[in-house]
Amino acid sequence: QVQLAESGGRSVQAGGSLRLSCAVSGRTFTLYVMGWFRQAPGKEREFVAYVKRSGGSTYYADSVKGRFTISRDSAENTVYLQLNSLKPEDTAVYYCAATTRAYPSGNYYQVTRTYEYWGRGTQVTVSA
Repeated sequence: QVQLAESGGRSVQAGGSLRLSCAVSGRTFTLYVMGWFRQAPGKEREFVAYVKRSGGSTYYADSVKGRFTISRDSAENTVYLQLNSLKPEDTAVYYCAATTRAYPSGNYYQVTRTYEYWGRGTQVTVSA
């Protein structure tokens, strides 16, 4: 089993920055990809970014490309999401996710059903 715990969410003004953390524990060596998703009120959970545990390659949703950065610290079993140039539309609960599944296409890692493990989320609120 794997446990995920997010932290770092808070209220911030538009244009500001935040760094979210996801502490990973348990059978971390089984994981293949770590991702971040977000869910705004009344909307479906959407993909934000993912990073491969081995090699560190990353991929971002178009809506956050150039503003957000995902990274991992293997030694500390932590995944980060740096959020810069925040906009009110970035307001959401941000979830960390992990999967042991290896797929040939990165498209699979942009959908929620690929991920077996989820954290409880951390709230990010961006005011205009």
